Amino acid sequence: MEDDDITPAPEGELALQTIAMPADANWNGDIFGGWLVSQMDLAGAVMARRVARGRVATVAIDSMSFLRPVPVGSVVSCYSKLGDVGRTSMQILVEVWIGDHTNHQSKVTEGQFTFVAIDQTGRTRPVPRD
Repeated sequence: MEDDDITPAPEGELALQTIAMPADANWNGDIFGGWLVSQMDLAGAVMARRVARGRVATVAIDSMSFLRPVPVGSVVSCYSKLGDVGRTSMQILVEVWIGDHTNHQSKVTEGQFTFVAIDQTGRTRPVPRD
């Protein structure tokens, strides 16, 4: 099989799915980057909460790449993949893919997020190990 025959696919597991609405668009009709970052943070938190078995907080966005605009009406799917796990922190890669009415998917952004496990007082705590 040649590289041209490989269809790109999301990495990780589907953590969040929504529809890009007109209220989240700029004057060109494309979705604001900040709205996308917010969805990515939520998607990363879904995985981080499960791994930490409780409260988490976002402490860093280590990298972010916007690859193409997101038009209003797109189905926005956020995929999360667990990376390194430290004593209190977790790195999570979040990819955003969009689909249209033909079910064609394309990657629009990705980012590396760092979350920490926190206790009820907001202090860091160890990530449970299995």
